[in-house]
Amino acid sequence: MIKKLLPLITLVSVIVNADAQTYLSPPLNIEQAYLNQTRTISGKPGKNYWQNTAGYNIKISFDPQTRNLKGTVGIDYTNNSPDTLKQLWFKLYPNFYKKGVMRNYKIDAVDMSDGVQIGRLAINNENQDLADANIDGTNMALNIKPLLSKQKLHVDISYSYTLNRTSHVRTGQVDSGSYFIAYFFPRIAVYDDIDGWNKYPYLGTEEFYNDFCHFNAEITMPGNYQVWATGDLKNASEVYNPQIVKQISLAEKTSDITTVVSEADLQAGNVTTKRPFNTWRFEADNVTDFVFAASDHYLWMAASPVVDSLTGRRTRVDAVFNPAHKDYFPVIDFARKTVSLMSHTFPKWPFPYQHETVVDGLDQMEYPMMVNDNPLEKTDDAIELTDHEIFHSMFPFYMGINETKYGWMDEGWATIGEWTLSGMIDPKVVDVDGIGLYETIGGKEEDLPIITLSTQQTTPSYVANSYPKPGLGYMYVRDMLGDALFTKALHYYIEQWHGRHPIPYDFFNCMNIGAGMNLNWFWKNWFMERGAPDQAISKVSRKTGKEYIAVITNIGTKMIPIDLTVYYADGTTKLIHKDISCWRNGNKEVAVSFTADKPVERLVLGGIYDPDVDKKNNVWEVKK
Repeated sequence: MIKKLLPLITLVSVIVNADAQTYLSPPLNIEQAYLNQTRTISGKPGKNYWQNTAGYNIKISFDPQTRNLKGTVGIDYTNNSPDTLKQLWFKLYPNFYKKGVMRNYKIDAVDMSDGVQIGRLAINNENQDLADANIDGTNMALNIKPLLSKQKLHVDISYSYTLNRTSHVRTGQVDSGSYFIAYFFPRIAVYDDIDGWNKYPYLGTEEFYNDFCHFNAEITMPGNYQVWATGDLKNASEVYNPQIVKQISLAEKTSDITTVVSEADLQAGNVTTKRPFNTWRFEADNVTDFVFAASDHYLWMAASPVVDSLTGRRTRVDAVFNPAHKDYFPVIDFARKTVSLMSHTFPKWPFPYQHETVVDGLDQMEYPMMVNDNPLEKTDDAIELTDHEIFHSMFPFYMGINETKYGWMDEGWATIGEWTLSGMIDPKVVDVDGIGLYETIGGKEEDLPIITLSTQQTTPSYVANSYPKPGLGYMYVRDMLGDALFTKALHYYIEQWHGRHPIPYDFFNCMNIGAGMNLNWFWKNWFMERGAPDQAISKVSRKTGKEYIAVITNIGTKMIPIDLTVYYADGTTKLIHKDISCWRNGNKEVAVSFTADKPVERLVLGGIYDPDVDKKNNVWEVKK
């Protein structure tokens, strides 16, 4: 540990009433951020915290027949860092489909392309020699005249590429007249206080990390297409016929479901302004990405629940889909309930965006104000997918998570959101997705600590560490703290880091401060260490005629709550629950006592959210 950190560590020890496990020792590059005072051991952004930003002016046209997308992007980039930048790193995400690049998804031969074709690249109106640009997969590095701290530059790029027809990895053609188009423009990579430039290539599994930026976009499509996108549509009256504009306005004023574009409208061809081409103008501020969807045959249903009780603010929630997909009609109800529950129940934070559009696509993926969700026949699957993807609006978008390195910091929250909200949307839904996978690999060589960088993992470790394991960790802390204190701590974290880029230690430390207690004993065990969850009923005795004592042993090294169900001879049951703090002192046994007023038949250890790698020792039966 660096000695200069010791006064800060002492201060935090006092704040959180620390025990022997006061400090989570971070890697050296994060310790350097503490020394630079860009971040603090209390979890708050430091006095020197900074992040770069940009304004994007995007003008593109898309030809559905050829799937050719071409256009220009103008970027006003601000270097808020203390460093002089001698290079710019760009992300060319469509190069995921370029012939010969590295990827960890199989791509159909028909979708192998020449990647992004750059026609012109200029910096401050000075054309750059494209031969000097080092393009390696989805990364492009370019040497520039030094950009000093607090200075700006302007980039102009003209480009084109061919959208994939199959091999739909988060983006591409959906059907003969529908498209979900993401990652479609060159952008400047993140330069941050931890790693400098984000040089990780996009390989298909790990997700994304982008700066908070302002976007103005003009999208030109054939006149019979509708377009939905991140941000606000600025020219609805120019691209939609008057009755559709009226329906949009109506949908924004009520929580009830409104049909904005009906099947009858589609059949009559009376939706968009009758021109050969329409240009759709959108604007979005302080978001990390911009995407759009287009279709010539999707209907549109919408509702606008109140998301802020104090101000009465509403969020318009949309479902746009092929009317042939009958199982998509209820999605608008699932979506509006999700947005309402997120705002008022969990995480109990007013939904941060003015609209949220669920698009009938070929994936299960989130974007700012948009999700690309495939149709699902089973109602419970559709509910779980809808609330999971919409929950991502908070994590990673409102919170600016680096998904590339820390997949668990957003997927884990979407997982607990899915587990929590699905049963509220439909009480028949019991969602335990992913827990079986963790029980299969728990404690084995492939079961790495959650905090392992996502870029260093492969399936199934990546899946377990991104989804069920962190979801369980958040759930256990919520159970231990109770809803009120957990919400207080979570809100403290959100207040400090929304619109910024938190890392794991920022989260751990903010939760400690927000809860007013040191939870490092749990963060260390559940998120940072190897091990397996394995509990057992090791002994049962009767102290008196009616009083039982069951000794629960933690055979494994991972802490999980105790859920002991007493089964009585008359068919009734009783659940005895102890939250995860019963293990905080490092003890390996916990005595659970209960009084039985009627004959006991058996005891069963474990609940649906208590993974256990060996359940053979989880049952005790009365000897007859």
